[in-house]
Order: sequence, then structure tokens, then C-alpha cells
Amino acid sequence: MHTLKWPDGKRCAVMFSFDVDGDTTWENGNRGLPNGDRYLRSLSVGQYGPKRCVDRILDKLDEYGVKATFFVPGLTAERYPELIKKIDEKGHEIGHHGYAHERFAGKTVEEQIEIIEKTQRIFKELIGHEVRGFRTPSGDWAVETPKLLYERGIDYSSSMRGDDRPYRTVIDGRETDMIEIPTKWEVDDYVAMAYNMYPAEPCGQDRISCYRKVEDNFLREFRGHYRYELCISFMSHPQVIGTPGKIKILDTLLREITSKEDVWVATGCEIADWYRDLTREEASR
Repeated sequence: MHTLKWPDGKRCAVMFSFDVDGDTTWENGNRGLPNGDRYLRSLSVGQYGPKRCVDRILDKLDEYGVKATFFVPGLTAERYPELIKKIDEKGHEIGHHGYAHERFAGKTVEEQIEIIEKTQRIFKELIGHEVRGFRTPSGDWAVETPKLLYERGIDYSSSMRGDDRPYRTVIDGRETDMIEIPTKWEVDDYVAMAYNMYPAEPCGQDRISCYRKVEDNFLREFRGHYRYELCISFMSHPQVIGTPGKIKILDTLLREITSKEDVWVATGCEIADWYRDLTREEASR
């Protein structure tokens, strides 16, 4: 199996990423419920993330000197503009996460273009530039989505699951400069620890995973990626990982990962730029 030679002789790469959905996820879910727009408590679950948890996460990242990538829906950026500016001013990366956390699968080409361009305009107004990274919200994207993104300045994604290394995205039958940095459900805090009554999350409402076991799972995934010299992208959500009880999981991850001098902790842009340049050099030999 081909082993990547990471920058400066590092053994593996780690990307910390946070999806700052705000209350968009609950707004979307509530639409399918009778009188769902009146379920204010469920909306407050998402509002808790930007209101309280993002600052807790930023403090923890500062403590360990780590820069992360924050994928933000345009609607969340409109509702919490000062928070988005703060994330940017601290040197973290802002990424595209749709406008209202809508599914791209099932949208027309015209609708997808409107979502992409509208959100880019919001970011340009808030932080002075359009963003380069994208994570598909609420599941899959449509077949044409990568091309629409790439044509509009998005040059990397962290949406897919099919590898544990970066790779070039195939568009119209050819490899492009759009880089995919895959993530995994196993390192998604939402899958294991999100909970809400309206709409029901997790479906069935039968459990929330033990925090200690989730922490153990995340550490085992990191150690496996470290052992095999791969790239791991942790996918977290402020209202989940940023609670007083769960922030310890992030602390444990940061402590172990930053203690290893041969681990490259980087933002999505940094990983994508490095991989793009590396594979260009390899192709030119």
C-alpha cells in the first residue's frame, strides 16, 4: 500500500474540524413535525453551540496551540457574525457548509449554485474573502455538486468516507485539483452523543454513548491512523463536544496528539494545498 510522506518527516496528519450548525439542523428537522416551528426548546439545542460552546472549544484549541477548521452554514454566519469573525481572527479556517444546512442531493443545479454563491457572499462580507473548503450538510451531495463547487472557487472538500488519505476528486471523468479529505462516522461526535426530543435524535431515543467509551473510540482511531501513517479528520459539533462534560474528550485528544512531535496537525486548506503540490510533483517526474 502506498504510504504518503508527510511534511517535515511527520508520521501522520490530523485535522480538527467543527460543524457550527447553530439551530439550522433543528429548523430543518422540525419542518416535518406538526407545529414544528413552535418547538422552541429543540431550536435552543442548536443555539447553545454558538452561544456557549464555540468559545469553550476556542479556549481549548488555544491551550494546545492548535488551528482548526470550522464549517459554517451561511445562515448561522448571518445570525452570529461576531462569532464567525472571532474564529477567523484567531487564525482558524472557515469552511462552507451550505446556507441553511440543506441537503444538496435532490437540489437542482440552479438551487445548488444559489446556495454556494449566496454563502460565499456572506463570508466575503464578514471575513473579507470567500472560503475554499466545503463539507456537505445533512448527508450526501448530488452528482454534479463537486463540479459546481470547483467552478466557484472551492478547491477541497471534507465530505466523503471512501479513504483514509486525501485524494483528487474526479469530475467529468478526470482527476482535478479539488482535493477530498475524507472523514469517518467513527470520529463524528454527533453520531454517538447528540440527543434531542423534537425531532428525535438519535432515532429511537434509546441511549447516549458513554463519554469514556467515545473518547476511547476516538483515541483508538487516532492511534490506528498514526500506526499506518494516514490522515484523520475529526468531525465535531459545538453543541455536542463543547458541553462541560464532553469537552474533556477534546482535551484528551488534543493532549495525546500534540504530545507526539511526529504528528502534523493542520487545517483543511493546509492539508489540501500540501497534497495538491505533492501529487503535481509526482506527476511531473
